Amino acid sequence: MMISFYYYIYIYVMRVKFWQVCMLQENEEKVEQEKEEKVEMIEEVMGIERLKSGFDYFKKEIYEKKPELFKELSTGQSPKFMVVACADSRVCPSVVLNFGPGEAFTIRNIAAMVPPYDKTKYSGAGAAIEYAVLHLKVENIVVIGHSCCGGIKGLMSFQGDGTSGTDFIEDWVAVCMPAKNKVKESYADLSLEEQCAKCEKEAVNVSLENLKTYPFVKEALEKGTLAIHGGHYDFVNGIFDAWN
Repeated sequence: MMISFYYYIYIYVMRVKFWQVCMLQENEEKVEQEKEEKVEMIEEVMGIERLKSGFDYFKKEIYEKKPELFKELSTGQSPKFMVVACADSRVCPSVVLNFGPGEAFTIRNIAAMVPPYDKTKYSGAGAAIEYAVLHLKVENIVVIGHSCCGGIKGLMSFQGDGTSGTDFIEDWVAVCMPAKNKVKESYADLSLEEQCAKCEKEAVNVSLENLKTYPFVKEALEKGTLAIHGGHYDFVNGIFDAWN
């Protein structure tokens, strides 16, 4: 009987301890969850505040100092340049080339690529090019590649068999597959990093050729009202190259 009594006491104590451990764990998880929620809330507020402070600076240092410019821009735009640049956060063309408001109509995408004319695909790029050439009457289209481009590295690395695990990227960068093929054939002895550096400029050349497949671009080129240029921004060494 004595053994049974102590046994039940032992079971009771163990159950109490187990319950205490569970409650402690539950409280710790709750505290951790609340902490994560607070961090997310702070980050969200900080993100919004960054936008507000950025606009405040723009308004004070640019907008309010150039009232005539913005009054003119309120009636329309007539940029001389259309720029096709990469979406990479390190290579904003307005910053790199010192374009002011109203100076450059801009497309930014992965690896600064221009797809060939195709009314069934890539309508976003096609619509922007059409609007720039036919409606804004831009005089220059500039396609700008850049150093350390992740899109170009993806192009050079993907096997091309759909196994990359991406929903959109592999299909998009395949626009410049001719550049990859040329670099792989001409510079087979180079490392992947060196091949990527070559492809950054070669992909620009492919995009320039693709521009010529748009009927309205071709017509403007023939009339002499439009010129197309290639560019490459090496932000590692602070170098910008441009070519026709």
